[in-house]
Amino acid sequence: MGQISPLRWLGLSAAALSAFIVTSLPSHGEDAGNLYNTAVDIRLGQRYFERQCSRCHGFDAKGNDETGAPDLTGRLNRASSDAGIFNIIREGVPGTAMLPVDSEVPDATVWQLVSYIGSLRYDPASVELAGDADSGARLFNGAADCSSCHMIEGEGGRMGPDLSRVGENSTPDDLMTALVNPDADVDPRWWQLRVTDREGSVRQGFRMNEDSFSLRIMDDNAELWSYPKNRIANYDRIETSTMPSYDGRLTESELDDLVAYLFSLRREVQQ
Repeated sequence: MGQISPLRWLGLSAAALSAFIVTSLPSHGEDAGNLYNTAVDIRLGQRYFERQCSRCHGFDAKGNDETGAPDLTGRLNRASSDAGIFNIIREGVPGTAMLPVDSEVPDATVWQLVSYIGSLRYDPASVELAGDADSGARLFNGAADCSSCHMIEGEGGRMGPDLSRVGENSTPDDLMTALVNPDADVDPRWWQLRVTDREGSVRQGFRMNEDSFSLRIMDDNAELWSYPKNRIANYDRIETSTMPSYDGRLTESELDDLVAYLFSLRREVQQ
């Protein structure tokens, strides 16, 4: 009596079993190119993003420090290809708030989302700037006094965001707006609190830590002040920027130079 194939015990042909395995396993993106990359696909990807992803990453996809959601408009740290982005969306990132997309979401929708995310980035080498980066660097560390508040590669102040890679996640227009109208878009991380204690003393600074029982702020001299909440009379949140506007303080050409320098700040790409 001939040996009976295990497939026949299951009532499956080899072709049927293969189809069963393919449809049962989670899909995994391969580097074969994204076929869902038309203008229509990008718009559909944007709609999905706004419905499902903007709660963490923001409608502008700039990310959220509070939730740990990264900025998706610049260089991505965890993926360098469309397939890599697809796999992160499908599988999530263990140990983070990035959960996998619902298994019922079609691959086509995920690829459209990948196309939308890709549309948010561009090649910085293709951007033509009016300013000179070397002149901007001298301004940054000199007359504009930016380095007293901002740090670049470990050098500078701590009273503003670290700008070591600001060119990766900001367009020249973003940078110009930050220089001339710093109140236009202030990240909550850089809001301040004005605290009045029960003795009437008032101090203002960045919120460094807060829980149910205490509050800690850092003042303009980088000194930390801790308050038990039962000793606080009141405190107010200040959502404007501590950064001064350079509109009128620098000439147009100096502003262009400073933008060119800031836009040049990005991680070196290894060949």
